[in-house]
Amino acid sequence: MAGKDSGNLKTVRLWRDAALRARKLRSNLRQLTLSAAGGCPGAGAEQLDSPDAPQLVLPANIGDIEVLNLGNNGLEEVPDGLGSALGSLRVLVLRRNRFARLPPAVAELGHHLTELDVSHNRLTALGAEVVSALRELRKLNLSHNQLPALPAQLGALAHLEELDVSFNRLAHLPDSLSCLFRLRTLDVDHNQLTAFPRQLLQLAALEELDVSSNRLRGLPEDISALRALKILWLSGAELGTLPSGFCELASLESLMLDNNGLQALPAQFSRLQRLKMLNLSSNLFEEFPAALLPLAGLEELYLSRNQLTSVPSLISGLGRLLTLWLDNNRIRYLPDSIVELTGLEELVLQGNQIAVLPDNFGQLSRVGLWKIKDNPLIQPPYEVCMKGIPYIAAYQKELAHSQPAVQPRLKLLLMGHKAAGKTLLRHCLTEERVDGNQGGRDKEKSYPPAAPSVSKGIEVTSWTADASRGLRFIVYDLAGDESYEVIQPFFLSPGALYVLVVNLATYEPPRFPTTVGSFLHRVGARVPHAVVCIVGTHADLCGERELEEKCLDIHRQIALQEKHDAEGLSRLARVVDEALARDFELRSASPHAAYYGVSDKNLRRRKAHFQYLLNHRLQILSPVLPVSCRDPRQLQRLRDKLLSVAEHREIFPNLHRVLPRSWQVLEELHFQPPQAQRLWLSWWDSARLGLQAGLTEDRLQSALSYLHESGKLLYFEDSPALKEHVFHNLTRLIDILNVFFQRDPSLLLHKLLLGTSGEGEGEGESSPPAAAPTPGQELLRTTQLHHYVEGFLLHGLLPAHVIRLLLKPHVQAQQDFQLLLELLEKMGLCYCLNKPKGKPLNGSTAWYKFPCYVQNDVPHAEAWINGTNLAGQSFVAEQLQIEYSFPFTFPPGLFARYSVQINSHVVHRSDGKLQIFAYRGKVPVVVSYRPAKGVLQPDTLSIASHASLPNIWTAWQAITPLVEELNVLLQEWPGLHYTVHILCSKCLKRGSPNPHAFPGRTLVKSTETNDFYGYGISVEKREHQNSPGPSFVPANPPHSHTRSVNLSNNCPGCLQRRERTWPVDEVGEGRGRTGVGGEEHGANVLQPEPQNCDPPRRALLEEKKKKKKVEWLLRDFVFCAHISHSCSTGGRVLSTQISVLLNVKEGSTDRSLLFRN
Repeated sequence: MAGKDSGNLKTVRLWRDAALRARKLRSNLRQLTLSAAGGCPGAGAEQLDSPDAPQLVLPANIGDIEVLNLGNNGLEEVPDGLGSALGSLRVLVLRRNRFARLPPAVAELGHHLTELDVSHNRLTALGAEVVSALRELRKLNLSHNQLPALPAQLGALAHLEELDVSFNRLAHLPDSLSCLFRLRTLDVDHNQLTAFPRQLLQLAALEELDVSSNRLRGLPEDISALRALKILWLSGAELGTLPSGFCELASLESLMLDNNGLQALPAQFSRLQRLKMLNLSSNLFEEFPAALLPLAGLEELYLSRNQLTSVPSLISGLGRLLTLWLDNNRIRYLPDSIVELTGLEELVLQGNQIAVLPDNFGQLSRVGLWKIKDNPLIQPPYEVCMKGIPYIAAYQKELAHSQPAVQPRLKLLLMGHKAAGKTLLRHCLTEERVDGNQGGRDKEKSYPPAAPSVSKGIEVTSWTADASRGLRFIVYDLAGDESYEVIQPFFLSPGALYVLVVNLATYEPPRFPTTVGSFLHRVGARVPHAVVCIVGTHADLCGERELEEKCLDIHRQIALQEKHDAEGLSRLARVVDEALARDFELRSASPHAAYYGVSDKNLRRRKAHFQYLLNHRLQILSPVLPVSCRDPRQLQRLRDKLLSVAEHREIFPNLHRVLPRSWQVLEELHFQPPQAQRLWLSWWDSARLGLQAGLTEDRLQSALSYLHESGKLLYFEDSPALKEHVFHNLTRLIDILNVFFQRDPSLLLHKLLLGTSGEGEGEGESSPPAAAPTPGQELLRTTQLHHYVEGFLLHGLLPAHVIRLLLKPHVQAQQDFQLLLELLEKMGLCYCLNKPKGKPLNGSTAWYKFPCYVQNDVPHAEAWINGTNLAGQSFVAEQLQIEYSFPFTFPPGLFARYSVQINSHVVHRSDGKLQIFAYRGKVPVVVSYRPAKGVLQPDTLSIASHASLPNIWTAWQAITPLVEELNVLLQEWPGLHYTVHILCSKCLKRGSPNPHAFPGRTLVKSTETNDFYGYGISVEKREHQNSPGPSFVPANPPHSHTRSVNLSNNCPGCLQRRERTWPVDEVGEGRGRTGVGGEEHGANVLQPEPQNCDPPRRALLEEKKKKKKVEWLLRDFVFCAHISHSCSTGGRVLSTQISVLLNVKEGSTDRSLLFRN
């Protein structure tokens, strides 16, 4: 049964309606729900799986009860005499228990029982006697059990109307099933059938049939006998063809044929005139099925994930069509007639090869669900199409009433390691040649060999590569020094040509990861599907054979890296497929299963992300181009190569697209006085310029996105902090940024001295000239400025007046200076240390911290304490820790930018290069970054929080905004693969170097509720009968059933430790994260165990290790929290009790945080 993510939005709704009809509760009947003694619906797994079976206590006077619900109690038997006590019972619910057979007491109810639900149990047999007694039964639900066969007595239930035996192990159905002449609904999906059961052909009254996910491989010709059939599910049935008799099912209204091997439909398929919904997704259609075009009543059509190359113009005949899904095909164009489908509400076209949309596309004004990404769109531009149908309509209207303009311009970025030769290469490529026809003797002088080879930082240049065709490159020279890594990602954008420069003279094969591999990973994570050209410089310093070997080695290692990454992603995608094939209930039944407890919805979302990463690998052009800046022929060959790539319409389809004249006018207005002199413009400033160009506010964003993509300006549309700014003065902005990222102390000191020498200038005409300093004053000033430079390079600290001295040539007005400081904070480059929130500084000096300059790995005067109080007595100390794992690449500068973004949420912080200690109110938090120690290990970033038991809610409140800030930053890296886990608190407590990890990806907090969705972690306050304090429980959907499993007690390492099946020193090691990227197999939770599972002797040994002399007065807090992991379909809930120690230094000005690593 396909879900919402597989293209069946309304199909799922249809199925759920059918299920509700099959299992509806009669509100007019007298109902009773009972819970076993010591438990309740939603009881924890430690109660359900205990060796003592729950005891069911029957109340008195239940003879008039008509509906009895005993579900979700962990029952293995029902009380004797239950049948005799319930003389009026009509509906019995026994779902989600532990029955291995139908209880004999059920037979006593047979003379009046009409509905029986025994789903989600452990049934391996039914019992012929019990089934024979249920002669009045109308609805029977046996789904999600372990039944290998059904008894023949089932055919004697002459009144049966609805039967559900899905998710069992049935290899065949009994012949007696053909006697169920009143049967209207039959569900046998997800079984082991190898052929269509012929017994079903006798069921003339059958209206709904689901035989999905069985290996049928074919349908009988006489399936036409099911003339009453209205809903038919054949998803994943391994069908290759449909028999002609299938076309005689004239009553059919909804048909699911997705995930099969169909290549064509029978010609008579058009006879199914009552068909309203058809799902043909994930098949092998290469042509649009012509048999569908006469189906005038069709309302929903799904043809996703096929091999279609075109859509016929006659599709306009499907006038009632409301939903059309054509995503992930090979469609190159759409017919003009598609705009006649004016009733369309859902149109999904993503993942095709569509370059141009038909004229008047805006007529499809009723389309609400619109997906068009992953198409090489030229007209309208991609950024316009992504906004939606109204924007497309406005663009096409404007294009029809204005003069189009062609602007062939491409953004070109030079990247590479320090001293790779980028700057010299840029000068040689972009500067004009002199006459080269002066004889061979002057051949080498035809290009500027005296061009500067030392980078001044990031630089931008405009290069007219082909004047005859008007083709221009906007060349960005990205400095290779590590200090620039924090700002380089701002300049990486889609639609650009990336040139990776490698110094062949110094290149060695072991240096590939740092000189080539890391840059490819970086670009791929920031700009999926980017075009990369590898250029090797200093070719003249290498011998011919050496040059060939080095180029071949780079080419070989690139291929190996790409193959390794693709295979790793494919392997992770297969794991997701295997988990999806097992269904949620089967996955949840085995704690050892991959993705234990993760819902189907989130698995499909994760599979889609893996597929996106696989389909958007880098486009790396080969071979490596060796170049010497002294050889004009090699430079000309490089020019020709760049031009040919830029003009390749399949690689850069947007380069020669036609644009509205208003876009060109908008660009010109941005670079005219007076706005040309400003450092940046606000969104509203650009909006006013847009009105002058004839652009309304809603169409301005598309024009700005185009100018950003082409490299003319910077507009960070996806950044909440920066999207209100338009950076049109690139040269000035880059000069300012370069000031802060040049680590040369002499250069910084020189700039400061220049700034102080002109302090009186530019501050106003009335200012008197500054007096010349005496030698002693000059020495004092130099010494003081040198001290500031040292503090900046070691700790990233600068006062505001020194920052202004550095920016003296670039920023004059005080207002501009304050705006610039705010901009640097929004970009995540620095933050103010001593500025109160929402208050002025009252004349004191403002100090700013640049985290990327902090040199000490951990904050000064901080240490971790391993759970020992002043008296030396050990107490339980655990921590709540969320860990982000980055297997392929860690975004450069991410930790530094993140430390700035969280500043508004924390107080009393202390920063290190790899760690931050801070407080959220009175709750401590620790943010740590751990670089990978080897090629096979991932980089990790973790967020930890401590709190006391009464303040458990504030602990989650403390960590939530920090997680949200990190998720916002990670959204800027769409091609990045990372995983999120919650680490086992007991593993952390005993110091395991590889603690077990539970799934916890996408901890995103809803603004409307307190739900953390993604993997279903949610928080709310609830009092439990057996819980002394508030706990975290899942936000379950209505009618869902919840069970809790204690995570910290169910970590495989912790459990093995308790059972002593492993040596003590090996307990819990290496059982957390596995595979490429530490995939979320961390959900391998074993069965529950009692609290305090550590052996006493081991506890004493650990206590001795933890004892240390502490010179500070500590205040100790211990808290206990529950993290709940729920699934939208109900089922097992994972919860963890986490005890965390918080030690606070009394009297400390920075409230230093001391707790264990």
